[in-house]
Amino acid sequence: MLERFVNKTSFESQEDFIKNFKVNVPDNFNFGYDVVDEWAKTHPDKKALCWTNDRGEHIDFTFAQLKTYSDQTASYFQSLGIGRGDMVMLILKRRYEFWFSIIALHKLGAVVIPATHLLTKKDIVYRNNAADIKLIVCAGEEIITRHVLEALPESPSVEKTVSIGPFIPEGFDDFHRGIQTAKPFQKPAHPNANEDISIMYFTSGTTGNPKMVAHDFTYPLGHIVTGSFWHNLHEDSLHLTIADTGWGKAVWGKLYGQWIAGATVFVYDHEKFTPADMLRMIQDYRITSLCAPPTIFRFLIREDLSRYDLSSLRYCTIAGEALNPAVYEAFFNLTGIKLMEGFGQTETTITIATFPWMEPKPGSMGVPNPQYEVDLIRHDGERAEDGEQGEIIIRTDKGIPLGLFKEYYRDAQLTHEVWHHDIYHTGDVAWRDEDGYLWFVGRTDDVIKSSGYRIGPFEVESALMTHPSVVECAITGVPDEVRGQVVKATIVLSEEYKAQAGEALIREIQEHVKKVTAPYKYPRIIEFVEELPKTISGKIRRVEIRNKS
Repeated sequence: MLERFVNKTSFESQEDFIKNFKVNVPDNFNFGYDVVDEWAKTHPDKKALCWTNDRGEHIDFTFAQLKTYSDQTASYFQSLGIGRGDMVMLILKRRYEFWFSIIALHKLGAVVIPATHLLTKKDIVYRNNAADIKLIVCAGEEIITRHVLEALPESPSVEKTVSIGPFIPEGFDDFHRGIQTAKPFQKPAHPNANEDISIMYFTSGTTGNPKMVAHDFTYPLGHIVTGSFWHNLHEDSLHLTIADTGWGKAVWGKLYGQWIAGATVFVYDHEKFTPADMLRMIQDYRITSLCAPPTIFRFLIREDLSRYDLSSLRYCTIAGEALNPAVYEAFFNLTGIKLMEGFGQTETTITIATFPWMEPKPGSMGVPNPQYEVDLIRHDGERAEDGEQGEIIIRTDKGIPLGLFKEYYRDAQLTHEVWHHDIYHTGDVAWRDEDGYLWFVGRTDDVIKSSGYRIGPFEVESALMTHPSVVECAITGVPDEVRGQVVKATIVLSEEYKAQAGEALIREIQEHVKKVTAPYKYPRIIEFVEELPKTISGKIRRVEIRNKS
């Protein structure tokens, strides 16, 4: 399958990758027909999805079965009036019906809007009206369906609501009954053009309502690099990305690039993350490839890994937040596996990555994906030199790269604010070393300005993580009349140190940071907490910590 879209499928060096990598984009590309159905035609019995849950249920789906189920689902959605350009919100957690539905909606040329199950009534009302959502398909759980029902009186665009069960409240259609009784699917004559919107994510910023990040139908092809050349997947790979389907990371790691590479996607449908359970899944199902945010790896390394047979695991990637070198070293010492870091946004595919032919530098994101013309610019707009901090930007004067978002839907002003004069501004700050590796500093609004110094949260967090008492931490800036801002550390302590929480431990941690990094970066304020506020994807919400300070 990969050979259909790229002119070369393996590379020996970054120079080789930059020179020879190219994606051939077909006219009117549609992931449902051109990837899923193509696999079903050429390799019908190839396993596409291995699904299990925390109740012991397990189902495997071949590509032939996924074609059948997605066709039935598409026909059912057609009967509900869904067609090209219609907006459909999926609130499906990690249920396998998500894969039926997203493929079906692609086949219809509709717009998929994945959403987290943590949305309240207010969140759902906002999304329904901002995007004129026509259909909502959700997991059949009381709290989810209740919030959807409560939102309907204020959501005039919503015509139908569907539950996948087991709970089917009054007013909801039964998904499984609908697909079982659906007529044979009739493919639309012209389901889509490449430039049509295919998938849209609501993504929150530090202020204002969530932005609507719209991608076109070529977006899955942008994830060829994600699956084949960052995750390093092959046709015999069994890949696990730990992500809820409401998060953009799900299509990064549970769908597009993985199936183009021919890998099998593993899904563990669980309500609460438990490190021991996840390790048991890797052991029992013989997972070969794992991708997760740093939060997950921080908890995994605190387990007794010798109790598990992890011999099948050959490759691990990490993204979502910058990776502390201490976590890298601990995981490598325990498993012998090097964590290959990557960076991207909801607006992009993988933008910066540590590729298989490279030696990772612990704490570095890696090098630019040649799909994108990545650069660093200073505050004055000039290019940052090696060793100098600058904002990560993507230049688009030579063409819009495959995988970069189309627009912030219905918000031309916001689109122009981040993407103008042929430059897309990521809002993230990094520096580049002499080998071309990029090192994350922080969001532009997270960088702390103290007594004339610019301090990146990540470098202080990395220093803190080398102290044995620290399980997790977040660095934020606190206003100060003399210094402008001072560094504050919010820390989750390990169990063995919780009884020692107090001034003596604070001083010990402060002195430790002064020795590990430049003394001016040490946290003048330290707060111990039971847990850090996080998004559904596991990212630490520093803005919430700042607002409480």
